[in-house]
Parts: sequence; structure tokens; C-alpha cells
Amino acid sequence: MLWPGTLIGAGAGFAIASIPGAMLGALLGQALDRRMHLQSWGHLRERLGGRPMLRNDELLFVLLGRLAKSDGRVTDGHIQQARHEMRALDMGEPAQRRAIAAFNRGKSGSDNLRGYLRRLGAQPHAAEGVLRACWRMVWADGRAGVSERELLAQWGKWLGWTTHQVQALAADYEPHKRPIVSAAVSYQEAMRLLGVSATSEPAQIKRAYRRLLSRHHPDKVAGSGATPAQVREATEKTRELHTAYTLIRERRDFR
Repeated sequence: MLWPGTLIGAGAGFAIASIPGAMLGALLGQALDRRMHLQSWGHLRERLGGRPMLRNDELLFVLLGRLAKSDGRVTDGHIQQARHEMRALDMGEPAQRRAIAAFNRGKSGSDNLRGYLRRLGAQPHAAEGVLRACWRMVWADGRAGVSERELLAQWGKWLGWTTHQVQALAADYEPHKRPIVSAAVSYQEAMRLLGVSATSEPAQIKRAYRRLLSRHHPDKVAGSGATPAQVREATEKTRELHTAYTLIRERRDFR
């Protein structure tokens, strides 16, 4: 991992006072790196350009935004998937605003993400969760394009994953041929899935949906040591819950 301030300080110190200057310059540069959280030249360029560094909770949505835009057009499916991820993370309003801004920032494709992802690679569970969320975004429009696969392979490499390991996650999220909750499914069936009734208030329905989504979210299941088959089952369940919630929300006309 590069520490730009340390390298610059050492170089400037050596030019001024040889080896003792290099040592002092490196110490001062390291203090600057730590204070400004600089871990790569990309981070330094962002700071010099006045662009704020990404928070941990923003990085995911920058990645999702870049994937959504990678084929040139962001679809409604991509937008809905981003919203689904926000709900799954139980984000409050301020966090949602940051996530939306990060998603839009990701669409520009101007961030150097290598340093962020290499740092995240030190947290295996978090890294896997990010890759799984990225595959969910890839399949949001029903297909995985070449550019999307290439991006994920590169990001996986920076996270310390092999291309084979990254691609192996794709099967857990590839859309099945059969619909999970079709238009023919009744309003009553949707309520049964969420465990609510026709008299439940919108706030109760939202709480029930979020509670079930948190319980069955594939990232949580994967983190508990589940098998690939169990992760796929959890993925199907979350889609089923999302579709049921959407049906009830549209019928009851609430947000």
C-alpha cells in the first residue's frame, strides 16, 4: 500500500538534507497521511482536487452506480435495486441521501477505487458482502454484460479474490426462468408472506417487511457460514418479500 505523504516527505527531505532529512521528512509525511487518511495516490488526487474521500457506507453505492452505468444506460431495475439495498441496510434518511449521492457519483466513473478496495480486502466478510451486492446490481436488468463482468473481476482482484471466486458468486443471483411472485398472486398471498393483515397500518407493514428482509438477507446468511444452496434460497426469499411488499404498497397507495 502506498503512503503518498510519506514518500513525498522522504523525497523532499533527502533533497534538502540527505538521509537525515529523508528520515525526518518521512515521519512528517506519515503524520500527514494518517491525519488525512491518505492510502494511495488516488486519495491524494481527490484531496487536492477538493473531492471528499468516500466513507465506508458510501463506497458500496459508488460501485453500484458505476455498474449501473457501465453499459451506458441506468434502467429502472438498477434504481429499484439500489433502493432495495438501502432498505436491506436499514438506512435512515441522512444515510439514504449519502447513498444516493454516492450512486450518482459512481455513475461518473471518475473515482479511483483501487485504494478503497484494497483496504476493504482486509475485511473478508465485508468484501464478500460488497461483491454479492454488486452481482445483485448486475442482474437487476436481467443480464450480465461483458463490461460489468470485467469491472467485477478487476474489483475482486483489488479485494484479493481470484476471477474464479468472483464469478462463482454470480450463480447465486442469476435470475431464474420462473417468476417468484407473479402478477397472478393475490393480495392475500402477499399479506401472508409478510405476516400482516388488511387492517395493518402502513408503518406496521414496513416494519414487518424490514424485519423479514433483515432475517433473510443473503449477506447475513452467507456471513453465518451457510452453504451456496442456502444463500440462493435466501436470495429467492428476499426477492419474494420485495415483490410482495411492492404489491401491497401499490394496492394500499403508501410510500
